[in-house]
Amino acid sequence: MPALARAGSRHRQPFDPITAVLFKIIQAITFLFVLAVLFMNPVSKQGIIDPKAEYIITVAWPDKNPNDIDTYVEDPAGNLIDFASPAAGLIHLDRDDRGNLNDTLNINGKIIENPLNQEITTIRGVVPGEYVINIHYYATEDNKAVPVTVRVDKVNPKLEVLYYDTLTLEHKDDEKTAIRFTVLGNGAVTNINHIPKSLVSKAFKRN
Repeated sequence: MPALARAGSRHRQPFDPITAVLFKIIQAITFLFVLAVLFMNPVSKQGIIDPKAEYIITVAWPDKNPNDIDTYVEDPAGNLIDFASPAAGLIHLDRDDRGNLNDTLNINGKIIENPLNQEITTIRGVVPGEYVINIHYYATEDNKAVPVTVRVDKVNPKLEVLYYDTLTLEHKDDEKTAIRFTVLGNGAVTNINHIPKSLVSKAFKRN
């Protein structure tokens, strides 16, 4: 009977430490592979924008155009931003572009050219009242008219294009009101119009 019991019992395999280590390595590699796939393919977040800005104003003119176009924005409190005063209230001129000036960088002895002509202004909070956005032909290199595209985006809670159009500044010192609009307490925009209002003269008196 003892012999039969030994014959019917399950045979236990000897412990192999090398096999165990290899198995753990395979587990670790699999885990790292899964993490890599997740980082290479992040979950899509369409329509989610950096919440630091409530409205974004983009002023652009043709690439490599040598002329200097400026953005002026006035808020409901009468605060005015331009290249001379790039921040006032909750409005910030994040990028001032001067045409061909400062469009080249020397990196390790190699000249890199940036042909983009674009100014970016952000409104970083909701202040009810009227905003005025003007463009101004500050300086010229070729004395030619410049087509200028103005875009206003409402960022939160989702991206919404409030205004997009191209205006032509005919000559040096030409100033145009691109858009005026009123912001309500809930952030909604109403009363969009283009009634001219000079902001350059106001900035000149301020300075």
